[in-house]
Amino acid sequence: MGFKQRIVVAALSMSAVGFVSIVQHESFTDKAIIPTKNDRPTVGFGSTYHEDGTPVKVGDTISPERALIKAQAHIGKEEKIFRESLDGAALYQAEFDVYMDWVYQYGTPAWIKSSMRKEILAGNYVAACDALLLYRHSGGFDCSIPNNKVCSGVWLRQQKRHKTCMDAQ
Repeated sequence: MGFKQRIVVAALSMSAVGFVSIVQHESFTDKAIIPTKNDRPTVGFGSTYHEDGTPVKVGDTISPERALIKAQAHIGKEEKIFRESLDGAALYQAEFDVYMDWVYQYGTPAWIKSSMRKEILAGNYVAACDALLLYRHSGGFDCSIPNNKVCSGVWLRQQKRHKTCMDAQ
């Protein structure tokens, strides 16, 4: 097994694998929808805002090509804030991708307040991975309840993020 070393977050950016993972999980929709109860309307690959900052409204439409451009622009904006929030910290590429996937779904304001960020800054990488599992609610519903028909995908995605994060350790 080769030597693994974390890289200072300031030098990282989302990998192609990480980007593809996001668009796969978000699934493309050409017409804006409300993906889960009490959620914001999304279009393309889970975009809740347009490039000009206006919120997506039900009825908005987008092409697959435009949706990819919008997703990449969103990620680029969020990456800058994410990197600044972890000044001096280091991560493996897989960890960076997992947390950016989380940020794409929940946003940087939630990231700034998250226990994952606090644990990374403290050097507690396993605890940061475990904190991913705290985010199991959507629309006031606990998505980790077995066989739920409301938001099981939210919980499955968190479990996958957690596994990927732990596999990197």
